[in-house]
Amino acid sequence: MSFVSVGPAHANEYEAELKSFAEDVKGWIGDPVVIDAVKMQNEKNASLGQADIDELDKQWRAETSAASQPMIDEILGRDLSSFLIQKSEESEGLITEIFVMDNKGLNVGQSGITSDYWQGDEAKWQETYSAGKDAIHLGDVELDESTQTYQSQLSLPVVDTADGSVIGAVTVGINVELLQ
Repeated sequence: MSFVSVGPAHANEYEAELKSFAEDVKGWIGDPVVIDAVKMQNEKNASLGQADIDELDKQWRAETSAASQPMIDEILGRDLSSFLIQKSEESEGLITEIFVMDNKGLNVGQSGITSDYWQGDEAKWQETYSAGKDAIHLGDVELDESTQTYQSQLSLPVVDTADGSVIGAVTVGINVELLQ
């Protein structure tokens, strides 16, 4: 998927609708399948350093164009990915992609293959995970050239329903032309 920015004049045109939709997303990202998967990966990856993260990201990027995709297949095979695919399908085209990230910005589950595995160097993770449980990040509206639709990314922290702590983040790609 390649994107072309439409420019700053359109960046917040759908802000009210996106923030309203964020309330729906908050409802389903509190589901145990999301919370449990993020907590499990946070524990599993607790000892990873930046060099490890960079190596995992490099492996992921190589797999995106390879015939064999064991790392990608493992993530897409998770219950969380099935849950996210279902949410995307239920949206009838409104949601173009969903991916959930852990406390390091690494993908935990997703509705489709992302171009990279580590989102921790991007605003969608930085401005949600470390910004508190009420944070919201709205990406610019961009033209997706492959689908010829205008899209924006809505990102939110994933909050542990047990104690209210931020444990990860979610990014939802939204076809803004279908927002109501």
